[in-house]
Formats: sequence, C-alpha cells, structure tokens
Amino acid sequence: MGTGKKEANRKIRQGKVGDGMGNVKVKGENFYRSGKKVRQLKVLTGGGAQRNAAGEITKAAAYQSRDIPNARVEPNRKWFGNTRVISQDALSAFRTAISERTSDPYNVLLKTNKLPMSLIHDGHETKDGVRQHQAKRTIQMSSFSDTFGSSSQRKRVKLDAGDFASLAGGADQDMQTYAERQEQARLLSGQSGEAREGEHEEDDGQITTAIEPIFSKGQSKRIWNEMYKVIDSSDVVIHVLDARDPIGTRCRSVEKYLKDEAPHKHLVFVLNKTDLVPTRVAARWVRILSKEVPTLAMHASITNPFGKGSLIELLRQFAKLHSNRKQISVGMLGYPNVGKSSIINTLKSKKVANVAPIPGETKVWQYITLTRKIYLIDCPGVVPPSQNATPEDLLLRGVVRVENVEHPAQYIAAVLARVKTQHMEKTYGIKGWSSPTDFLELLARKGGRLHHGGEPDVDGVAKMVLNDFMRGKIPWYSPPPTAEDAEAQGEEDLVVGQEEDAEAATEAAEGEESPDDDSSSADQGQGEGVEFAGFESD
Repeated sequence: MGTGKKEANRKIRQGKVGDGMGNVKVKGENFYRSGKKVRQLKVLTGGGAQRNAAGEITKAAAYQSRDIPNARVEPNRKWFGNTRVISQDALSAFRTAISERTSDPYNVLLKTNKLPMSLIHDGHETKDGVRQHQAKRTIQMSSFSDTFGSSSQRKRVKLDAGDFASLAGGADQDMQTYAERQEQARLLSGQSGEAREGEHEEDDGQITTAIEPIFSKGQSKRIWNEMYKVIDSSDVVIHVLDARDPIGTRCRSVEKYLKDEAPHKHLVFVLNKTDLVPTRVAARWVRILSKEVPTLAMHASITNPFGKGSLIELLRQFAKLHSNRKQISVGMLGYPNVGKSSIINTLKSKKVANVAPIPGETKVWQYITLTRKIYLIDCPGVVPPSQNATPEDLLLRGVVRVENVEHPAQYIAAVLARVKTQHMEKTYGIKGWSSPTDFLELLARKGGRLHHGGEPDVDGVAKMVLNDFMRGKIPWYSPPPTAEDAEAQGEEDLVVGQEEDAEAATEAAEGEESPDDDSSSADQGQGEGVEFAGFESD
C-alpha cells in the first residue's frame, strides 16, 4: 500500500477529510514520536563507545578519552617513610610480655592483625628456657663493626670450629640435639621417654614384627582430611580424652599442628568417662592437664550428665570473646570411641549424632546447631601414627573392633597386667589362675562356652573380656604422675565423691594394701582399678 493511500485512509478514519492539506504528513516524517520523546531516548541509549565488528573502539564515548595523562608522585615524605615502626627496646619488652601471657593457658590473645607477631615468634633457639629471636642472634654473632667499615669481615670464611676441642664440643651438641628430637618424637606419638627407656635402648628404627592391617584404622588419608576440615572450620577445638588413659588418648601431633599453624584457635581438653575412675584420680588429672590447656571433667549422658553446664558456660565465654562474629564453630577431636558424639548428644539433651560402643561409628564430619551463636562439628576418630604404639596399646584404647582382630586371646595378658587381680575375681567370680590361657579356660568353663569335645572357646571368651575392658565393666585406670601425689593428698577431702564411692574405696583398701602402695603394685604388673559410683552434682 502506498503512502497516498495510507494518508487517505488515515484522514477518513480520523474524520479529517475536509481539513485540506494542513493535516497531511509527508514521507520521512516521524508519525509516532515527538521531538521531545526522541531527544529523551537519545539520552538513554546514547553515550556509549562505538565499536567495529572485531570489538575495537572506533569512537570514544562522551567524556571518555584514551589518552594517558601525564602524572607524577607528590614529593611528600609520607609516601616514602615507614608507616609502622617500633624500637628494639619496645619490641623486647613486648616479646617478654607476650611470652609470659602465652605461657598461661587461661589468657587469650584476641587481635593479632596489628601486632608484629612474626618478629616475636621467629627463631627456635633457646637460652635459659627463653626463645631467642633470629635478628637478635644475628646481631650477637655479627656486630656492626664486623659487618660494615674498614674492619668488616663479611667476605671472610667463618669456620664452625677453630680447634679440635670446639669441633668435639659441636659433635656433643649435635648428639644432644638429636636426643631431644627423639624425645619430642616420642612425646608427639603419645609415649614418654622414661616409660619405655629400656625398650628402646637397642632400637634401630626398624619394625621387625608384622602388624595386622586392622591396627591401621583411623590413619587413612580420608580420616585425616575429615579432621583437617574440622580444624579449618572451627574456632574452638575440643580434644576429648578418656579419663582412664588421658596420656594414651592424647593426640600430640594435632596439638603441635594447632600451636604452630593455627595459634588463633582455642584448644580445650574434655576428660570424658569420669564415671569410670575415682573422683580423686579425675580431679588430679584435671589439675595436671590444666597447666597446659584448659581442662574440664565430664560424664556424657543424656539422662544423668556431669560437667554439662561448665562446658556450655565455657563455650558461651568463647562466643563473647568473638562478639564481632555472628556465630562460632566448635570442633570435636580425639581417638575413636572416646565419646565425641556422646558429648554432642549430651549438650543437645537428645540424640542428634549416631553413637555406638564400638569405634568407627562416625564416618564423616557433621554440623550440629547448639545455640543461635554456637555450632558443633562432629569428627571421626583419628589415631596419630606412632612407631612406639604396640597392637596391645591400640586395641585396649578402643581403636579397633574386637571382632575383627585375629587371635584375641594373645591380648589378654595386657588386660591382666593393667587390672588388679581382685577386680578380675570380683567381676567374673573366678580365682586361682596361673596364666592368661588358664584364666580364659576357667572363665569359659564357668560360662559354658565350650566347643565339641568339651574344649573351651578361648577366642570367644577373650573377645568378651576385651569388650568388657573397653566398655568400662572392668574397673581400671592409668595412675597420674607420682609427683602430684603429695600435693593431691592435702586436697583429697575437697573432691570426695558420694558416700557409695567412699564405701567402695574403703572395701577395696581393706582387701589389699593402702592407697600409698598403689604405685608399687602397678610397677609389679598390676594396674590400678577402684569401683567408682560417680561425682556429686554440686
């Protein structure tokens, strides 16, 4: 349709046939937008740069220039001077104050972003127990006159030893350093040097016996990845220990990692299963461990817990320390089957994490909400690899499942060495055995655990005894260091348990020697074990 017909139809449609030529619009004129509307649209759509098909700018946009302006830096001293400086005297005083504060486990350094922490914690040499800084050692070894000036010795060769006497002294120092590193390795593996000094006199660093693959549980790469994810996600790390063997269930390698790589994270010890040891022993372990890390005693139970209020109050204090955060995360770490998931269920007063009296129930980490500002993270049990840890130690710490162990009867000797004879007799009602095999045979015949032909089921009974040992049916515990005994005797009246506990301890003392002889009996091959009723709630 042509333009003339369009105009004729428009005038007929609008009733403007008799208007003459005054209302006729010519070709090319905008029929739909006024000049004002067109200018407004140009403001909205215009102003951009024009580009070609390759995306290159052919015409710059308005108020845009592609020319680089000529600029210069203002000659002001504030651009070239040091922004944060500190004198050596102030740094030394600050280093001393920090070392005194950090030695106390109950002091917390909240903000370190503006502090020269690298100048404080650098260096590893110690002098009279005080760590020396690298820069300070450098100044002591090379003075200013030896470094600069006419008498400088920077390009001269520095010999380690000037004579044979100093060379021999250096060799002795290297040997002493090696012995200290070996002792530190034993401590990190959970074994003290004094406890196994006789066993490692002729140790050449090689394992001569085969170890079952089952004893490698808790050391896989997946488990360690889960643990490091929990550490990275946590603001507070709770290390759960077994009150019966706190030193054996302590992951020193994890503690060293937190101290070196994540010093801003808070570490807390929770002594779980305190209902299985006497009150005085639990209180003594708390005093000993509190010198290094804040320690709490706890009995994880949904119906009848102990120490729950103290732990929740401690977590609330950590939340107040980090008031600038919306919430904090608390990670649970420790050996398998020490009660990490049970503590979470106790804090929630209901079952939110799967628990079982066997190790390996928790497979992956799990986030659990305790309060609006506190989150809990459950972690699988981790077993730090150690060359000094024997299969007996790993089994009796609850690392592996008893039903997966081959020939469990061979580990009964370790159980009899840790538990007093009177407690085994009272638990199983048998007497007069001369060897571990004889003990298993007597127990099998008493319980009717026999094979065809009247042969006792030794392995089946051994599994039962090992399960009873790990689940707390057999009373036993590792005695605290003897250096604390004299100090603990004066405070024993302050931590006495219920009357039932006192009566049970009195009966045990009448049946054998006095409590002062417990350490000697442990040295003779009989470990400690006292029946324990529980803590007072107050």
